[in-house]
Amino acid sequence: MIIYSFPKIVNEILESLPKNDYPVLNTQLFVSYWLGFTLDKSLTSMRDLFKRLNNTGYECDISTFSKANLHRSQTPFIEIYQKLNQIINQKKQNGSFKNYIICPIDSTIITLTSKLLWVLGYHQVKLFSSLNLVTGTPEDNLIIFGQGHDYKHGSPIMSNLPDNGVGVMDRGFAGLKFIQQLSDENKFFVLRISNSWKLEFDEQTGLVKVGTSKNSGLYRVVNFCDVETKTEYRLVTNLPFDDEAQVSNGEVMEIYKCRWGVELLWKFLKMHLKLDRLITKNVNGITIQIYACLIAYLIVQLIDIPKQWGNKLIDKIRYLQACMNKEISYIHWMQNIMLC
Repeated sequence: MIIYSFPKIVNEILESLPKNDYPVLNTQLFVSYWLGFTLDKSLTSMRDLFKRLNNTGYECDISTFSKANLHRSQTPFIEIYQKLNQIINQKKQNGSFKNYIICPIDSTIITLTSKLLWVLGYHQVKLFSSLNLVTGTPEDNLIIFGQGHDYKHGSPIMSNLPDNGVGVMDRGFAGLKFIQQLSDENKFFVLRISNSWKLEFDEQTGLVKVGTSKNSGLYRVVNFCDVETKTEYRLVTNLPFDDEAQVSNGEVMEIYKCRWGVELLWKFLKMHLKLDRLITKNVNGITIQIYACLIAYLIVQLIDIPKQWGNKLIDKIRYLQACMNKEISYIHWMQNIMLC
């Protein structure tokens, strides 16, 4: 098998990392171990990883790796993530919607099972991301330990969107103060609100007053119904409807449907890159593992594989796994036995 671009990508992200900054586990090996665990679907635990490494020439103890996760800086992982995002932004452009860049924003919950974290008051960690549908990459991320409403953490994500970006959000981000802030900052958004919120039509402006508190305001509201599920959707947006860049009500509905793209991102990260299989028991290590998952996701996007394997992300994962297992899978082992 020939991996067309994987070696080049690995060299670009690992060659600049220090090889002698630590006596046993240098930064280059540390990052390599994390990416290896994330991409290898046959590994399910830290013990599996080091059982294989220790028996194939890498003499590093689990305790050394665990201490590294507790004390090492997250900076190398963040810098690699940003570098890969820049590469994808230069290479991959799928077009935009009327010069708008649609960016679904959402969070996913990863349950924490370690009692060491429970003592600190952490039972879950939330990963917030904005998925740029033009490049197909999660460009901005926010990792929050603990609980809280999504709208309390939506501002940092929205502030980092491009000038023509449209943040598409579900009801978890629906807060009147948050909506008012986005309007004041002229950040484009399409946000679903609860059907229980009071709406009042304003004849002078043609807009709708949303809510009854001191933070209520006049906004454009688009209603539509999903006939199949018999569900009503109420969308608040500040996209224009009366100039050259106007977006019709039907187009607002289609934009909101694009929000499902970020749900598919969570599904892929959890099913294929072990986002919800945390193998560390401290805040720093969990943050590092999350970034390792995101880096692996970008690597999979960047690599090219033979056409007969397909062009989906899952096809690329399968191809990498097949290349890695070519000489050590049970099938090849049994075939070699038959030749003896």
